[in-house]
Amino acid sequence: MAIKQSKSDKKVAYDAKLCKLLDEYSQILVVGADNVGSTQLQNIRRGLRGDSVVLMGKNTMMKRTIRVHAENTGNKGFLSLIPLLQGNVGLIFTKGDLKEVSEEVSKYKVGAPARVGLVAPIDVIVPPGNTGLDPSQTSFFQVLNISTKINKGTVEILAPVEIIKKGDKVGSSEAALLAKLGIRPFSYGLIVLSVYDNGSVFSPEVLYLTEDDLIGKFAAGLSMVTSLSLAISYPTLAAAPHMFMNAYKNVLAVAVETDYSYPQAEQVKEYLKDPSKFAVAAAPVAAANASSDPAVAEEEKKEEPAEESDDDMGFSLFD
Repeated sequence: MAIKQSKSDKKVAYDAKLCKLLDEYSQILVVGADNVGSTQLQNIRRGLRGDSVVLMGKNTMMKRTIRVHAENTGNKGFLSLIPLLQGNVGLIFTKGDLKEVSEEVSKYKVGAPARVGLVAPIDVIVPPGNTGLDPSQTSFFQVLNISTKINKGTVEILAPVEIIKKGDKVGSSEAALLAKLGIRPFSYGLIVLSVYDNGSVFSPEVLYLTEDDLIGKFAAGLSMVTSLSLAISYPTLAAAPHMFMNAYKNVLAVAVETDYSYPQAEQVKEYLKDPSKFAVAAAPVAAANASSDPAVAEEEKKEEPAEESDDDMGFSLFD
């Protein structure tokens, strides 16, 4: 017969298990476990078995163990986990890819009815159509101001109706109506709240960043650095091309307004004296661009006027 462990023995065993996991795993997902049942949690454990371990427990016990273990090992990175242990949370220790583990966890969501007093995580909208309820059930719809009509002996909803808004508590009338309609509007599962990786803590949204997102953020940051450098006249690698270009424009402007000149400015001065020279110089470039685009060349060919023959002119050169 197995000896039943005392509470103190269970605490010691839990403390040892958590310390072992902290030493063995460097990646941890902090997950919210509101409204998650034991059967659902067991399925999640089974699905993650192999490279991940799910650990639930009291926040006070986890905080104490982490604090003591950080002091004993000298690893202060563990202390960043303590502020994350708020509310009904658990820890998923993993050696796998964090994004894949997060996606695997999100698969285990279970539909749930709207119970009285629950805070709605989403907006709940009842769709239009035949409800299958007999006319005696119209009182539920009247309380919630839902337009209905009797069609072939059953109640039919005429238009979609939002009966519960996100963040509102579910009332008794709303819960009763959704139960009669067989609607289970909510789904619950473990929700990844934060990610711990070798002492660093970040939001789970970081796991879903793509290369395009990273390039876009880098480009935005580079643009801000460039703008700031130009505004305060502080040279940086990002602003250097713009600074050289602006300096050249200033020198060229001075040369155009004064007698000072240099080879590049002479050409600009010639264009300003005689704009037709600029038109002549730009013509070959425009022609090259047009010839490089077959569609444009074909369109220009269509627009060219047809050549008139001698017969069309009404006389011959040899008459």
